[in-house]
Amino acid sequence: MSVPKERKPKRGKTRHPAAATWQLQAAKAQFSEVIRRAITDGPQVITKQGKEEVIILPIEQYKKLTERSKQPQSLVRFFAESPLVEAGLDLERKPDYGRTVDL
Repeated sequence: MSVPKERKPKRGKTRHPAAATWQLQAAKAQFSEVIRRAITDGPQVITKQGKEEVIILPIEQYKKLTERSKQPQSLVRFFAESPLVEAGLDLERKPDYGRTVDL
């Protein structure tokens, strides 16, 4: 009985040069390996019919990419906490009543 050789994912043409590329069928057959490599080696690109379709990446990287930066609760609070508050800018508007037009 022969022992199957371990398949290594391709490093092909990808916009993610550090990521290994897997064809969909190979990724399905070796899903645990894809997950293990995503955790240890970084993002794993899955292709379907030669086209990049999906990236599998560790949860820490996903959270880092999707976490929101500190945002104020409202626009009023945003302007109240702005560094320009003490800059002395005059933000008052004079009322505009339109203009007179000769007909």
